[in-house]
Amino acid sequence: MIISSSKPFNEILEMLMDKDAVYIIGCSVCAAKQHVGGEPEVAEMSSLLSDAGVNVIGGVVAKAACSVRSCEYLMELAPNIKDATAVLVMACGSGTSNIARFVDVDVYPANNTESLGAMTGDKVIHHLCAMCGQCTIADFGGICPTAQCPKELLNGPCGGSMDGKCEVDPEKDCAWELIYERLERIGRLDLLDEVRDAKDRLVK
Repeated sequence: MIISSSKPFNEILEMLMDKDAVYIIGCSVCAAKQHVGGEPEVAEMSSLLSDAGVNVIGGVVAKAACSVRSCEYLMELAPNIKDATAVLVMACGSGTSNIARFVDVDVYPANNTESLGAMTGDKVIHHLCAMCGQCTIADFGGICPTAQCPKELLNGPCGGSMDGKCEVDPEKDCAWELIYERLERIGRLDLLDEVRDAKDRLVK
């Protein structure tokens, strides 16, 4: 799941104030589950913008903004979008970029895209994957140090972690503490014997 958060309303309003006709598109997958782009949020955004003097001509929630496949599908989903002078997308950056491929007007993001994570119940878990293109999480018990360690350390914790907490973010559990506990639990502490080279970020 792509983790996103809503931009401040004033920032969105500033982007749209000089636009004659705004159409809003939400996303029924990640954004809806996080309450930053589902039907209630699209309706609320429409109301807030209208109250602030922005001409909102319609809104719809796509099944998945990142999976809209054609201009024809978008026009069928949102017929009034043809009259828009701007589109506000309440989805992740990928969804926003995808919608922009099919319209010839300004497209604006309502959300900030933060990380690739997950949800457990109502709890959002951030930074589970760095999308590096060189996945090695099997070496770490299914926990990604590239994503979960701010220093991206691949061979153990830094000297600054204390009491199982991260030096960079003391509110966060040290990724290597979690990795060690996980490997110990599954009987694979032998995986810690290997020295790993830094990842080549130019490889895709």
